[in-house]
Amino acid sequence: MFGGILSPLDLANKYMDIFYSSGAISELEGILAPNCVFEGPFYQFDNAKAYIDSLIKSPPRDMKADILESYENDHSACLIYKFSKSNVSCDMCQRFEIENGMIVRITLIFDTGRFTKS
Repeated sequence: MFGGILSPLDLANKYMDIFYSSGAISELEGILAPNCVFEGPFYQFDNAKAYIDSLIKSPPRDMKADILESYENDHSACLIYKFSKSNVSCDMCQRFEIENGMIVRITLIFDTGRFTKS
């Protein structure tokens, strides 16, 4: 914690806890800035409400993330983890940009080839 505010890494880990285990997706409202941008290979959102609404409509289920490495500086955190769901497993990298104690940008990077059907 930095002076009572969660550190970038604490915010990133809280996001992961909410996304992967709590099932209470609406709790993301407490850590995502209203103008939070999400960018990933399959989905992009330009505000927190659109992102959270999409997760509520189609909740993440039966997924697991095992953190392999984590990094932070004053304004961002990066998590590298092993993602698994059903018969798909791959390494993912997620970067969280922080301003005023809130997540303002999430960038998700992974090999989409693991998710395509042959």
